[in-house]
Amino acid sequence: MCGGGLGYLIYLVVSMFKSSFMLGVGISGFFGLIGFAIGTFKIPESNSFEITKKTGGENIDEVILRAIKFKLKKNRIYLYKGGK
Repeated sequence: MCGGGLGYLIYLVVSMFKSSFMLGVGISGFFGLIGFAIGTFKIPESNSFEITKKTGGENIDEVILRAIKFKLKKNRIYLYKGGK
């Protein structure tokens, strides 16, 4: 839905410049497909890359949201030390 909304905004900008209707619809459809893929697909499980080892089998949108939250915290990782 977010990808389709972004595509629609780009369609509105393209239509302001009196460009081709099909160009705007094509761009809108392209971003809609990207949004669909992010919301639907999962990251494959593979040992080839470090990121697929850690996040294999999870939805792509969940991984992206965690990365955004991590960057908003300015890359801080808190470690809690157990013990007495």
